[in-house]
Amino acid sequence: MLRETLSKRGVRVITGLGKYFRRIDKNRNGFLSQADFKEALKVFHLGIPEGDFESLWLILDDSKSDKVDYGEFTRAVFGEMNEYRKAFVRKVSFAYMKLDFNKTGSVPMVDIRKCYCAK
Repeated sequence: MLRETLSKRGVRVITGLGKYFRRIDKNRNGFLSQADFKEALKVFHLGIPEGDFESLWLILDDSKSDKVDYGEFTRAVFGEMNEYRKAFVRKVSFAYMKLDFNKTGSVPMVDIRKCYCAK
């Protein structure tokens, strides 16, 4: 049911959820509690009946850790990436690693200018 709702609403909802998940992930470990996950679904108007939510949570939290990460959520909703997308992500990741000289997770414009010339 959630998969159908998300596929109708599109990429904006998924990217918005990703940003929201990262914002409420206070300790930056990539995991969300059940309460945080439920709240995120409500914020994005993806409320589902409690019984369906419990079933969804059992699927997403297969390790029984009472937390779920965003990657698990997207794989559960969209499935695995095809080989073309995986290759593209590897290329982009490699390029990003080259730009992120200081390994900070963000790339200032100054560092981009050192590696890229638009001429």
